Amino acid sequence: MTEKDLDSLEKEMLVCTQCGYCRSVCPIFEDLGWDSSVARGRVILAYGMLKDRFDIDDSIVETLYECSTCGDCERRCPSNVCVVDIIEAARKELFEDYALEKHKKLADRINEFGNPYGETTKRGEEFGKTPHKAKVGYFLGCTPGYRNPNIAKTAMSILDKLGVDYTVIDEVCCGSPLQRIGGNDEDIKKLVDHNLNSVEELGIETLIFSCAGCYNMFKNHYPEFRDLKFKPMHITEFLAEQDLPLKEFPKTLTYHDPCHLGRHAKVYDAPRKIIKKIPKAQFKEMDLNRELARCCGGGGGLRAAFGDISQRIAGRRVSDAEFADLLLTSCPFCVNNLAFGKELSKSEIEVKDIVELVDELL
Repeated sequence: MTEKDLDSLEKEMLVCTQCGYCRSVCPIFEDLGWDSSVARGRVILAYGMLKDRFDIDDSIVETLYECSTCGDCERRCPSNVCVVDIIEAARKELFEDYALEKHKKLADRINEFGNPYGETTKRGEEFGKTPHKAKVGYFLGCTPGYRNPNIAKTAMSILDKLGVDYTVIDEVCCGSPLQRIGGNDEDIKKLVDHNLNSVEELGIETLIFSCAGCYNMFKNHYPEFRDLKFKPMHITEFLAEQDLPLKEFPKTLTYHDPCHLGRHAKVYDAPRKIIKKIPKAQFKEMDLNRELARCCGGGGGLRAAFGDISQRIAGRRVSDAEFADLLLTSCPFCVNNLAFGKELSKSEIEVKDIVELVDELL
């Protein structure tokens, strides 16, 4: 991680031609309308920080944190600028002296308790699970483990019904929240080392995740610290390969691609393969789907610090799905934020994680 600081990204910032193509897809620009709130504006601010062109003030800090790091600007960028790396590097420069209060508290809880919620219960105990030697592991994650227990329960229920011998692990936060908000590399490395040591001690060969953020962190960022001796799989990838004898469900379904699972980890087909296994279900895509999918506004530390912006973004995404009876996704952050947006949009659509529906029908 340490190589991705502002100094190392100077050439990357200069590649930005200021064309403005990012304006057409940025959920923050759509909400706020300020040019500083789109990728090209943030790249200018990051470059200005690197060259000491201005004094840091609240407006600069807020602008660099008003980003969900969804990566849609990178998809749209004709110059292939690594915008998310630049934003996270800028946040790293800001964090020690200018961290937003809510992000500082989040980091403090992770460092003290091993999770962003300050929970003291050991992960897995509340589900009656303890670690044991097994080839398959299940990583609960902080949000399914502490805030959306039904996602963890149904994921494990599915594995039980399929007869999979799996284990939970002695886990702490995956480090993704710290990475997104610009936290200290050494603090992230401690989390990485703890989790990798726990996985390796149990002889796990395949590690399954319900949380798209945890999966993306393990798949794309953990190898920057240490080589992985196991295969990370999102639970949708695992279930897409299984024989799932599902009950009929004669309703119209649509699916929201989480940014961490889709644009960041390139997993698009697996959730759709699962949905197509459901008898009598009618699957209909939203206009913006797969790599074009709108962000729900729940990631990158956005909801923690700027809940009003996050909710409005989620409300627009929910409105995209109004034709369906059920809006499915495969990330606890998306489930929570889409439900948050549903309150604002007054929508009647039901929002569920895909594992909740699969367990119900299995």
